[in-house]
Amino acid sequence: MNTTKSYFFQSFLIILLATLFFIGIKEVLPKQLFSEKEAGTKNVLIDSMLIDAINADKNIEQQGVMGDSITPGATDSLGNPILNQQVASSSNLGVVFSGESYENYNGTQFLSAFYEKLFQIETNHKGKVRIAYFGDSMTDGDFIVQDFRSEYQNKFGGEGVGFVAITSESASSRSSVTHQYSKNWKMQSYLNVKNPIRPFAVNGHVFFANDTINKTWVKYQAGRGKNTSQLNNPTLFYGSAANQNGFISYQIKNDTIIKKLNPTKILNTIQLAPNNLQAVTIAFKKAKSIPIYGVNFDNGKGVHVDNFSQRGNSGIPISKFDVPLMNAFQQKLGYDLIVLHYGTNVLKYGTLDFSWYDKSMTRTVERLQKSFPGAAILIISTADKSSKYDAVMKTDSAVVPLTNSQKRYAAKTKSAYIDLYKLMGGDGSMAKWVEQDPPLANKDYTHFNFRGAKKIGGMLFQELDKGYEKHKLLRKRANPINQNTTAVKIKSDSITNNQESTNGQ
Repeated sequence: MNTTKSYFFQSFLIILLATLFFIGIKEVLPKQLFSEKEAGTKNVLIDSMLIDAINADKNIEQQGVMGDSITPGATDSLGNPILNQQVASSSNLGVVFSGESYENYNGTQFLSAFYEKLFQIETNHKGKVRIAYFGDSMTDGDFIVQDFRSEYQNKFGGEGVGFVAITSESASSRSSVTHQYSKNWKMQSYLNVKNPIRPFAVNGHVFFANDTINKTWVKYQAGRGKNTSQLNNPTLFYGSAANQNGFISYQIKNDTIIKKLNPTKILNTIQLAPNNLQAVTIAFKKAKSIPIYGVNFDNGKGVHVDNFSQRGNSGIPISKFDVPLMNAFQQKLGYDLIVLHYGTNVLKYGTLDFSWYDKSMTRTVERLQKSFPGAAILIISTADKSSKYDAVMKTDSAVVPLTNSQKRYAAKTKSAYIDLYKLMGGDGSMAKWVEQDPPLANKDYTHFNFRGAKKIGGMLFQELDKGYEKHKLLRKRANPINQNTTAVKIKSDSITNNQESTNGQ
């Protein structure tokens, strides 16, 4: 009995000493080993191409081999592109923004065609603009994008939530559209499948209704927003296949409608109703092997914004888009601006050298330029992210190097650029957003909550709208008589700082 007690107290003493030792040694271990419990990486996944890009870069470094440059143009001693004044100021529209230094690069000039289409909507009340917003978990559940969309539709008109996939991991958390579906869909994603059965759609997914026994269906119901309160002009998108027997059925009021799937072209559409609906449930019959892409909702005028979010995405998988299929989507939907909002999933690899990401994303942008000819590209940098240093949550050391990489490939590919890290406040801003009352970000010190997402969506709109208002002022000064014609060239540096500041409010 005494021996048992002795063992018990010895064990207890050992555990106690080990605990005290652990607490004492914690402060001298690597600073980022112990972060706050809330600062985990829930819903932050990784894509297979990101891993491949990192490993390829490591192999090149170990072999001491420099890869072939994929970047045209000269660079300075730091590897940053030297902006070509003539290229940076060129415009087919005649409105010319002044050249800018690399340090303050935003590439507004490359949005001229996008701004001109907005101008035509505002002045002539006709035409439409479409934006594809690609993102990661930051835009999951339509966060940020739904507010960005709302800002544009409130100013320029337009109704509809845009293109919605067949299934979505964030369907239950999305308020801009109620989205439900059967569990027997076969889905392939560009996040982890390199060679899909059929090419991925513009949303990076392809779906198949291969279950011949159970009903395969998808249901959409209008959201609660002012501009998304109806399912505008619902149109199904699907691809090509040898199967000619597939059809869909759905109900409008008391009528059951059956329409045959005719998968003869690389991209096919079916208008489900000539008018707007409040809800629609689509059942797919005998549709095995036919690639189903999604349903589009828009009223055909004003501004439309599609949210193509994917948790864990680095942006690199977009480089595998099938160009002919994307060209077909461009003909159907007509994108004027492609937004790439990435970085969350790139920050976690303990490196401050993102040259590998620069190279990979340059290829991504080049693929987009081939896929959607005529569309401008906008790069939005990573937001701030906090990690624990000396028991204090501070800006992660990888944030600024990553934003520098994102600015480099934006400049090299003639894309516009918004530094979200600086826009939200720069160094230490995420910690402030988390800790303020009420908070604007989650305790993971990475993702915004609904209040923060709404603020970010508004800030991004305002940043782009400042460029649009400047575009209008340049246009007016160039051709004050007839504002509905293309302006002649004028340098934006002829506008005083006061005029710019007033116009940007």
